[in-house]
Amino acid sequence: MDLKLKGKRALVTGSSSGIGEAIVCLLAKEGASVIVHGRNEKRSAAIAESIRKNGGSAEYVIGDLSTDEGADRVAAAALAGGQIDILVNNTGVYNPQPWMNATVQNWNDTYNSNVLSYVRMIHNLLPQMKVLGWGRIIQIGSSAAIQPMNIQPDYSASTAARHNLTVSLARELKGTGITSNTVSPGAMLVETTKNMLLGMAEKYGWGRDWAEIEKMAVAQFTSNDIGRLGRPEEVASAVAYLASPLADYISGTVVRVDGGLVQSI
Repeated sequence: MDLKLKGKRALVTGSSSGIGEAIVCLLAKEGASVIVHGRNEKRSAAIAESIRKNGGSAEYVIGDLSTDEGADRVAAAALAGGQIDILVNNTGVYNPQPWMNATVQNWNDTYNSNVLSYVRMIHNLLPQMKVLGWGRIIQIGSSAAIQPMNIQPDYSASTAARHNLTVSLARELKGTGITSNTVSPGAMLVETTKNMLLGMAEKYGWGRDWAEIEKMAVAQFTSNDIGRLGRPEEVASAVAYLASPLADYISGTVVRVDGGLVQSI
């Protein structure tokens, strides 16, 4: 299927690894010119170069979105190369810990990184989208926003705020040609998750075979209808569709990519 992304320019924050990397690579494969963002220049540059070697159009920008000044610099660098049609807000922090171990400062820092960084980029890039008369703003949320657990309360609350701001922004964008949506992943198989589960395998008696470890970990901690962890590429597919002109009639919604983990309508 042609997603009609040729000629579009996309900035994906936090795209130097994991889900963000999968998103930026798929958007480039679909014909969009992409901007890789991260805080590690070597890693970000390598991803952009890999995309170009595979026939895509890519550049990279470096910066910390946790401050107004840092976000302003990232936006200015991205816009220096041309208009931004698609903003995917993906950057964020995740520090799982019990409820009472999460200090007030932890809550403050998490909210700043996971919510205000999104707001900063929207403030920077939305005005020029309004001039274009078309645009896509996509937040990466989390199943924890809908079905939180007793651990990582600051993270769960911050992702719930992402879901909420998506809807209010969609109402703000009525009639502009710009849509606002959230893609909400469940537990994903990224490098850090795999390493964590491998480390837990002996403690919980899951054996040494990765397929069995994944199956047991999912059953014990994040039970879903598919029986495995999600893959970053599956989140990227949902983002690519919402980013395309084919999704003009979709705004203010949450698309869950969680294997049926969240059991609600």
